[in-house]
Amino acid sequence: MERRFAILDVFSDKPLAGNQLAVVLDAEGLSDADMQSIAIEFGYSETTFLTPANAGGHTAGLRIFTPANELPFAGHPTVGSAIIAGLEAGMDKAGHGIVVLEEKVGPVRCAVRYSKSEAPYAEFDLPIIAEAADCAATRETAAAALGLDAADIGFENHEICAFNGGVPYTMVPVRDLAIAQSAAPTADVALWREAFGTHSHNCAYLYCRETVGADVSFHARMFGPDSGILEDSATGSAVAAFAGAVMRFDAPMDGLHSVTVEQGIEMGRPSTINLEIDVESGRMIGGRIGGPAVIVARGTLFV
Repeated sequence: MERRFAILDVFSDKPLAGNQLAVVLDAEGLSDADMQSIAIEFGYSETTFLTPANAGGHTAGLRIFTPANELPFAGHPTVGSAIIAGLEAGMDKAGHGIVVLEEKVGPVRCAVRYSKSEAPYAEFDLPIIAEAADCAATRETAAAALGLDAADIGFENHEICAFNGGVPYTMVPVRDLAIAQSAAPTADVALWREAFGTHSHNCAYLYCRETVGADVSFHARMFGPDSGILEDSATGSAVAAFAGAVMRFDAPMDGLHSVTVEQGIEMGRPSTINLEIDVESGRMIGGRIGGPAVIVARGTLFV
């Protein structure tokens, strides 16, 4: 059977930057094993599969696979898949629209925007408010697994913690940009698991602060060697979890707050992820993650 696919660079408005994503259309009838094999064939950090929606008013079903396993939710796959699903629905003719993707985490609502002069843009509502998760890491074990010194871990009041915004991540704050750039994750699986646990998504999200202003900016890197991802160039699901760390350590006042996260610089694939956090009575009550994406290829799978 012939199945169409598109390849996008997500969280970038230019090709050959951002995070690569393969989106398989016409995926109805593929088994879980088929999807996993196709994800391995593409070899990107994630490959997604669009199927007909189960519920009325929803746009499509969405399955997300890394080369190693299926994920209930992920950020750049949601952004890229929403843009493709919107194009399939003809939303580019109106210039905008709402896409609802049925992911394992639940329905994810996305606003999509199309323009003749700019890259398509998608923004999704956070599927869950980030929740604190079990954290196995200490400064010493995290430093050893990341090729750093224990003294490099932490800045201001930011400490190692873990949050789940759909997928769990261990948050590893580091002192400054130079330390972030010097990180080199271990190839020793046992050492990695000692630091970040043995669960199926024991990924580390390393970050430092860059600027403080109208838009608060952070520099980040994401390592997931035990999930088949040595380093990721843009990780929206990690930013969804990172919102919990922003709330815990920066304690933003009530209102709307914008946070910009850059990632992928060290990989030569610069990415920019936009996070919005809604705060009421000192609590996060909602948020959104958005960014542009560009289509760099289309083709056909014969499977």
